[in-house]
Amino acid sequence: MPDYKEIRVNTLPAYTVTIGPGLLKNCGGLLRKTLPVCRVAVVTDSIVGPLYLETVTESLKAAGYTVSAYEFPAGEGSKNLETLSGILEFLASERLTRSDCLAALGGGVAGDMAGFAAACYLRGIRYVQLPTTLLSAVDSSVGGKTAIDLKAGKNLAGAFLQPAAVLCDTDCLKTLPLEVLADGAAEAIKTAVLSDPGLFNSLEDGMAPLLDPAALIAGCVAYKAGVVERDEREQGERKLLNLGHTVGHAIEKCSGYTVPHGHAVAAGLAIIARASARLGWTSGNGARTAERICSALRLTGLPVSTEYTPEALAEAALADKKRAGDSITIVVPKEIGACALMEIPVSELRFVIGTGWEA
Repeated sequence: MPDYKEIRVNTLPAYTVTIGPGLLKNCGGLLRKTLPVCRVAVVTDSIVGPLYLETVTESLKAAGYTVSAYEFPAGEGSKNLETLSGILEFLASERLTRSDCLAALGGGVAGDMAGFAAACYLRGIRYVQLPTTLLSAVDSSVGGKTAIDLKAGKNLAGAFLQPAAVLCDTDCLKTLPLEVLADGAAEAIKTAVLSDPGLFNSLEDGMAPLLDPAALIAGCVAYKAGVVERDEREQGERKLLNLGHTVGHAIEKCSGYTVPHGHAVAAGLAIIARASARLGWTSGNGARTAERICSALRLTGLPVSTEYTPEALAEAALADKKRAGDSITIVVPKEIGACALMEIPVSELRFVIGTGWEA
């Protein structure tokens, strides 16, 4: 497999992330390496299903799997208890057992829904991730965090369940609009700010890294894999992966989830970068660091501000799962390639957001 990149995630159980072109049409044979012949329920959405479900189904059947499929309406609005209930009832009607498997075919919402359903059904069955967006490939398909949204906020009900395998087919990126690609680029920029000045340098030229998407995805996955291996249940270091997400999730909630996740995270990252610089939390020339981050986001077609006020964002963030009592943990850039966790009183969150907020 000379065109494929493989990254091992050494959790319990361990699994492999495979990255390259043509993986969906070969997914059955590739999964046979780790997944015995069984029944596979493919969970997808109304956009991805018409594009790729037939290809995946044919490949799985050719490898000996028995396949059924559940499709739900595309979008963050479907990431809820009603959709979860529909998937669980479908699995029960298909009489899947603990020896069977779910396959998440799609972006982050499909991955979350299938993963959480797999964690709940029969108290846990196997699932695999077949991400079709850049965002799900570089971030959400790896690490085993699954969740749905509640009325009070984003990702407030969920479970940790590592997938049995992840297959990232880079050919899927060819069908994505630039806005959707930008969503994934936001998570890649976040990863670069956390871990890799070299990767960040390459992302300062906008979409240039997408000329070699496998390398970009592999770099992001390798970093996240290391973090997850050291802190699978997000007790310490893994919280760093939430850079930009406290404000980002608040933006999503304020918008009624009409602002896409990557765009919201980009604005959240810009706000916390400016706040960190202005409050003296960033090392050296903090203003220059913040401007480099904002420039990279702008060149990728991402926002660096939001219409929602600091008051509204702070109120929305009160339900953030990173809150503990009267304090909340935020992630602040120290420099490009290094960030730190900072616990602040909830009462100061509005001030911090306001310091970095720009109309």
